[in-house]
Amino acid sequence: NVNEWNYKAAEITKFTQAEVMGKNLVDEFITVEYKTAVKAVLDNALQGQETANFEFPLFTKDDDRVEV
Repeated sequence: NVNEWNYKAAEITKFTQAEVMGKNLVDEFITVEYKTAVKAVLDNALQGQETANFEFPLFTKDDDRVEV
């Protein structure tokens, strides 16, 4: 679940910190075709394994798709 949402994330997505805190990032903000890959990268990060240069699309508040 989202536990940090900085100014740049809010600027890019148009979601405020209050709107995303506690929500599941992968389930609610990642496009379908990237859900599995993003979940794997986040799970690895939680175990201390970094993934370099991983880009993925996020949905914005306006339902636009942005690459981050």
